Amino acid sequence: MSAIGVVSSCSCLRPGVWLLKPGMQKMSSFGLHTAARCAAKDYYEVLVLGGGTGGITMSARMKRKVGAGNVAVVEPSETHYYQPLWTLVGGGAKQLATSARPTGSVMPKGVEWIKSRVTALDPDKNCVWLENDIKISYKYLIISLGISLHYEKIKGLPEGFEHPKIGSNYSVHTVEKTWKALQDFKEGNAIFTFPNTPVKCAGAPQKIMYLSEAYWRKTGKRSRANIMFNTSLGVIFGVKKYADALVEIIKERNIAVNYKRNLVEVRADKQEAVFENLEKPGVTEVHQYEMLHVTPPMGPPDVLINSPVSDEIGWVDVDKETLQHKKYPNVFGIGDCTNLPTSKTAAAVAAQSGVLDQTISLVMKNQLPTKKYDGYTSCPLVTGYNKVILAEFDYNAQPLETFPIDQSKERVTMYHMKADMMPLLYWNALLKGYWGGPAPVRKLMHLGLK
Repeated sequence: MSAIGVVSSCSCLRPGVWLLKPGMQKMSSFGLHTAARCAAKDYYEVLVLGGGTGGITMSARMKRKVGAGNVAVVEPSETHYYQPLWTLVGGGAKQLATSARPTGSVMPKGVEWIKSRVTALDPDKNCVWLENDIKISYKYLIISLGISLHYEKIKGLPEGFEHPKIGSNYSVHTVEKTWKALQDFKEGNAIFTFPNTPVKCAGAPQKIMYLSEAYWRKTGKRSRANIMFNTSLGVIFGVKKYADALVEIIKERNIAVNYKRNLVEVRADKQEAVFENLEKPGVTEVHQYEMLHVTPPMGPPDVLINSPVSDEIGWVDVDKETLQHKKYPNVFGIGDCTNLPTSKTAAAVAAQSGVLDQTISLVMKNQLPTKKYDGYTSCPLVTGYNKVILAEFDYNAQPLETFPIDQSKERVTMYHMKADMMPLLYWNALLKGYWGGPAPVRKLMHLGLK
């Protein structure tokens, strides 16, 4: 996630379906700009699929271009979440309620909210189908449907979350279970996993590990904890500069890393986790755990699989520089649901939104897009309750840092940026379409040194 962009433990942030705490369901609807409804019209100049970070951001930008009443967002969920905060919720540093707001309160004024679910896309006819066989046509389509979590692809889940000592920061239903498991830890293996699929914010699975280690040191339990990071990857992080720094932290804190290990089963009643060895097909290992943090397999939303707008896997097939669809010139994609070859984070969405805004503006004028997205993405690697390594990089996995300092070092300032400043920037700038990533700040920072 970005230094000045939105930081994330997850990227294109998808709203949840319901909340864990009943009290949170009674959040005030003060400030709602538009009521949810069945489609008020059957045609919109700009139709946005998805009311997560990318969808809300682009709808705000598009409303300023084409006017009120001409933009609609299709989103079934009543609650919008700032998911980057969930790393800190799982570590006990923030409350879950502070990450949630009613979807209506973040919907831009003048943008129609269609509270429904997309069931099919027909780009050849410039229309989509919603639940109850409702057809909506469009002139321009922006797809921002996020990424789907697949706990069910791990045998024993999600029903295993009914047992204690297991949690996951990736779901509103399980993030508080992480904090409970962390507090209840007594002695034994604490296992943190990374799946054999694309994920949103690839740093998040290890952030909670560092927070857990710090918590157990603080509470005098560290000597009784055998901390293990079982990752399907072959490296700790995809960018060497930050990977080198993380490896040193792992050594200093006596954390065991097992590469090429993929979680395939959880036997929650026995507190056992089963991993396949990706280097030895068919070979599995069983580990007893006292605490287990699960990062689920992820993939494209079902509606995009085998869709005309998607590639062979199911990701929206867009040009990596302009975010315009490769086949349909009036279709665009942003965020986690696309096949952009960069890390799926909310910081990436921020940078993409600025580029996509200009792309669509030129397409509306029958001109060719000129602004190019460089793959900018970011992840604030939380390494303690007051420490963050701010990783920022591009398509080529090369550092693309905002500040003229060594961002591979743990810094208190970057922690407060993530924990305190970024939520304000998210709610008040990014979702309102006024923040397009840190590129202008980066330029000013580095010009100031010349």
